[in-house]
Amino acid sequence: MSVAASVLVPPLRDGDRLTSDEFMRRWEAMPDLKFAELIDGVVCMPAPVSLRHSNFHAPLTWWLTTYCLGTSPALRVNPDASWLMGERDTPQPDIALRILPGYGGQSREEGEYAAGAPELIVEVASSSRNRDTGPKARLYERMGVREYIVGLVKKEQVSWKELIDGKFQAIKPDSDGIIRSRFFPGLWLDPAAL
Repeated sequence: MSVAASVLVPPLRDGDRLTSDEFMRRWEAMPDLKFAELIDGVVCMPAPVSLRHSNFHAPLTWWLTTYCLGTSPALRVNPDASWLMGERDTPQPDIALRILPGYGGQSREEGEYAAGAPELIVEVASSSRNRDTGPKARLYERMGVREYIVGLVKKEQVSWKELIDGKFQAIKPDSDGIIRSRFFPGLWLDPAAL
């Protein structure tokens, strides 16, 4: 009679160096875990989320959802979804706006997860500011995210960039203080109102 040994999947730990496949294997073995990401092969675990973070996150989600619902059935807003972006990267951006693949979008779906890159990503940067403006920004450039918005919580500012020749370049507000998307027609933001 043979006895099969049960194999325990190690938990995800902040700072672990993993491949995307191993990250996803461990993630799926931890059904109570709601947030973790793999950036450049390094596991990043969640920090406590402040009210200031939430106060930025909620209106940005509402803004993009309103745009999506009023514009086209080809668009989807995906808050807090995990994205399969390569052998060493599985980020979980705060918000993603994407064009569905059937309408010419650049992302796809792999099982229950989004894969590739959405057209627009929003990160709300408080305790994660260095990661959001450093390694994650570089990852999103490499992957071809067309526009990248970072809500800088402590500064109460918004940075909106577009991908030009493989690098993010700032989109400056117009003379009326409004930032206008170069990729999504009619997607405007008044940072002062936010």
